[in-house]
Amino acid sequence: MKRRFLLGASALAATLGLTGLAQAQDLPPLEQKDSYTVGFAQSESNNPWRIAETKSFQDTAATCGWNLIVTDAGGSAAKQVADVDSMIAQGIDVLFLPPREESPLIPAVMRAKAAGIPTFLVDRSVDPNVAQAGRDYVAFLGSDFVDQGRRAAEYMMENFEGEQGLIIQLEGTTGSSPANDRKSGFDEAIAGNDKFQLLESRSGDFARDEGRQVMETLLQAHPDVNIVYAHNDEMAIGAIQALEAAGRKPGEDVFVYSIDGTRDALQAIIDGKMEVTVESSPFFGPLACETMKRYAAGETIEPWVKVEDRIFTAENAAEHIDEAY
Repeated sequence: MKRRFLLGASALAATLGLTGLAQAQDLPPLEQKDSYTVGFAQSESNNPWRIAETKSFQDTAATCGWNLIVTDAGGSAAKQVADVDSMIAQGIDVLFLPPREESPLIPAVMRAKAAGIPTFLVDRSVDPNVAQAGRDYVAFLGSDFVDQGRRAAEYMMENFEGEQGLIIQLEGTTGSSPANDRKSGFDEAIAGNDKFQLLESRSGDFARDEGRQVMETLLQAHPDVNIVYAHNDEMAIGAIQALEAAGRKPGEDVFVYSIDGTRDALQAIIDGKMEVTVESSPFFGPLACETMKRYAAGETIEPWVKVEDRIFTAENAAEHIDEAY
């Protein structure tokens, strides 16, 4: 998918708890050379987004001079920590890490720094009160998850035509930065708007089948629901399956709002079963290569290398579906 990347401004950096250039002096240096041993410690491979992200790194390896080591933590933060420790033991030059959860991966990030390995967090971050970009790791490469949740809510509020919006929210992985932020962005946007009521919010772990199961359970508790907000497309598709199995009509008597921009989600929009998905691109390989080379050249890297996300609706989904994963 064609993407546009923006460098994080100082105001955005402040939100990550950053203190500026002085911290960058404490980071491990990276020598300029033709090839690097690079570690990519993937959190799981149970959905199209993660698979596309891993493939993006693999596709970038040849052109960026990477000897790429890829691991898959299978949805376990403890396994991901062990994977990072193994990469450190193997003597990698650079680490790219999408932390499954904000807190458990901090010790691994600290050990990588202590071993002299520059670390870049990709698509997810860690608790900024404990580990900070520019001091403990080089930078966070990723989207503004709070803004994604806010944009989904704003689209819903602008376009929902019913008298009362009764919402079920399907949260992502508990303790992960996108789940935390997509919830806060959405919740803050609808706060004080009497037209919308959040009936219940529960984790579906970013997984399609779990999203389906959670939706089945919540439908029994809240049969009057007419809005579903899912933190990612996989859970949204699972929710659509549960709704249809219960005799509900997504796009007619219940409206689904999501985040990611997958092919299945764009098709659901085209089919009239989903209202919107806010893009969250998995194609980080080229940006990772570019940022690493800038760092090796001695540039000071922005604490937040920010990705600008698009929004897909019935007006443009067909135009972009061939780009989707």
